[in-house]
Amino acid sequence: MRYTCCVLTLLCTAASAQTPAPVTPMPNQILVSGTVPDEASKAAMLARVRELYGPERVVDQIAIGNVVLPPNWNAYVQKLIGPNLKLISKGQLKVDGNNVSVRGEVANEAQRQQIAGDIAASLNPTYVVRNGLRVSAAEQNLLDTTLGKRIIEFESGQAVIRPSGLSILDEMAAALLKVKGKKVEVIGHTDNTGLRESNLNLSLARAEAVRTYLSGKAIDPAMINVSGQGPDRPVADNATADGRARNRRIEFRVAE
Repeated sequence: MRYTCCVLTLLCTAASAQTPAPVTPMPNQILVSGTVPDEASKAAMLARVRELYGPERVVDQIAIGNVVLPPNWNAYVQKLIGPNLKLISKGQLKVDGNNVSVRGEVANEAQRQQIAGDIAASLNPTYVVRNGLRVSAAEQNLLDTTLGKRIIEFESGQAVIRPSGLSILDEMAAALLKVKGKKVEVIGHTDNTGLRESNLNLSLARAEAVRTYLSGKAIDPAMINVSGQGPDRPVADNATADGRARNRRIEFRVAE
């Protein structure tokens, strides 16, 4: 019995050597490659990836072939393709029958353990999970340490930074001046109150506001990319006021 090999490539990692004639994804593209037994399995996987990352970013290189899936394989893959994957940069999720491996960079050790633990918890005991995640480089640690667990606060429902947030950004500007030759992504997040589309727009507007403020602190705007994730990547329970406050945040991530 030959099980399928399916590879989800996150943010420009080289495609699996088992996939014939792979294409090289462009920056911010998600390459989905491998072999599945039927169109339904392929469609379900692509729909999930497109829902998570956006259809414009997904490159389809899935083939249909003579392979056999383990029991409930499609359902398990749907669980694996979840919001935690967006915490990984320069990474790859590989599902080869009952073997799952994940590699790439994350911001800190807590994320490294959390992601692998969540993957294992979503599978049954017949699956083997290999955690190849690593904590990202010194520049990322510098930004994480400077920000700490503080929240850059905005006026309610607006992209106006509160004075306490400006004070934090002054410290972040000093840290960013030490990040040489790298681009940094400023990522806006919200809680899940209200419409998702509105929250996505608000999170992007807040990230833009941060970039604009930092540009006035001698940070080259070309160094900073912005994105808005809205409510899609919570770090706390939205059922509590404290959790919602923690989810309304700005994240700084060093890129290649």
